[in-house]
Amino acid sequence: MSKVTSKLQVTLPKALAEHYGIEPGDEIEWEAAGDAIRVRPAASRGEEAVIRDRIRTFDHARARQREREKTSRHRPRKKSADRGWTREDLYGRGRSR
Repeated sequence: MSKVTSKLQVTLPKALAEHYGIEPGDEIEWEAAGDAIRVRPAASRGEEAVIRDRIRTFDHARARQREREKTSRHRPRKKSADRGWTREDLYGRGRSR
């Protein structure tokens, strides 16, 4: 059991902090839940790191693609209307009429 200090601070029991992976400096969220208060980790540092890494990787890949497009010697693709068939032609293929 924890006590609320005069500054309205609460100590989180070590067993709960270890169970949920909460470490000093981490943020937690407080939510009203009817007659109770729900306390939960805001977002684990692992999730935030994964998101940052994914965004960084995406931005890097996008920059590389832009560079490739600038130096590309390939002809531009034909418009879809020039390919000699339509999507509707594919839907009717193989069906008895």
